[in-house]
Amino acid sequence: MSINIEEVRKQFPILETQVYNKPLVYFDSAATTHKPQRVIDKIDEVYKTLNSNIHRGVHYLSNQATLAYEEARNKVQSFINAEHSHQVIFTSGATAAINLVANSFGETFINEGDEIVVSTMEHHSNIVPWQLLCQRKKAVLKVIPINQDGDLEMEAYKSLLSDKTKIVAITHVSNALGTVNPIQDVIDLAHEKNIPVMVDASQSVQHIGIDVQKMDCDLLVFSGHKIYGPTGTGVCYGKEDLLNQMMPWQGGGEMIHKVSFTETTYNELPFKFEAGTPNIAGAIGLGEAIDFVSELGVDNIAAYEDDLLQYATNKLMSIDGMRIIGTAKKKSSVISFLINDIHPFDIGTLLDRMGIAVRTGHHCAQPIMDFYEIPGTLRASIAVYNTKEEIDQLVAALTKVAMMFA
Repeated sequence: MSINIEEVRKQFPILETQVYNKPLVYFDSAATTHKPQRVIDKIDEVYKTLNSNIHRGVHYLSNQATLAYEEARNKVQSFINAEHSHQVIFTSGATAAINLVANSFGETFINEGDEIVVSTMEHHSNIVPWQLLCQRKKAVLKVIPINQDGDLEMEAYKSLLSDKTKIVAITHVSNALGTVNPIQDVIDLAHEKNIPVMVDASQSVQHIGIDVQKMDCDLLVFSGHKIYGPTGTGVCYGKEDLLNQMMPWQGGGEMIHKVSFTETTYNELPFKFEAGTPNIAGAIGLGEAIDFVSELGVDNIAAYEDDLLQYATNKLMSIDGMRIIGTAKKKSSVISFLINDIHPFDIGTLLDRMGIAVRTGHHCAQPIMDFYEIPGTLRASIAVYNTKEEIDQLVAALTKVAMMFA
């Protein structure tokens, strides 16, 4: 099955939007994807017909809402091929999931002098929580370098792994460069030294098939809003034994088994990590988004987007003064670039007036910008609803802008 782009685009009502009297051309899906009508309808349906708190009531609405919420968890389990649904923890996003891991894993396993390994290309969300942990625990943050193409320096990575290393936390796909990291090699090398690995799949789960059992990652996180689901949703997957050892992060309702003023015992997985009333409609909406992606087929999406990425890369390189930042051999969905010495904000503003949405700035990845000694880039990111015609519009607009500054 191949992607029928006309049928796909019909499912996204926002693509009918006019921006300054021009049809919207949206190349900012790495920041957030648009939502198909079925996801919008599902959230609407929840509030109209199921609205009730879950897991705590015996009445009809509570039971129905609970069933729908847990069915969404089952969909995530199947989508990433987790062994059990209780290994899937719902969060408010990848940021919350990483903070959960940094706090819960950190309180359980990290001590003074221990080391945590991240990479140069991490999103701030996979840097700052570990820095905070290191400050609390007097631990040390180690950083895997990258080369000029935007690939990990794997020999340097090997040298960083030691008896002091307690966890490796690494992105699968760079949000700023599009680099697809050799995640299996990263995990295998860490596991040779019995070091657990947390994978940030925020930029890969919607583009590349994820099989957590085959990958053998110990923890994996992603955001719902980047896989065509609602904002305020996310997932933290973990191996069962590890999750059972980890301390809870937040206290409150649902995460407890029994509470007294002298002692509290914790609930079983996944509820131990789901304190309070969750984003019920959001989780159910995420389940619907996963159905949308599953029905299209992740492999089909990957093939379609890879074709667009190659087409866009070739077309962009025809522009005088074009410099692509991040030229790894294996990339996904993202092209970051500069044109001559024109400030990215100026180009982005002009593109916006032409109805074209791109991202400008450091993309919450300032260490990457420091590495390349630049203040930021323009980033065009691709999703399944984009077309070659839109890429042609982007290239024509950028050519026009470049001539304006010549």
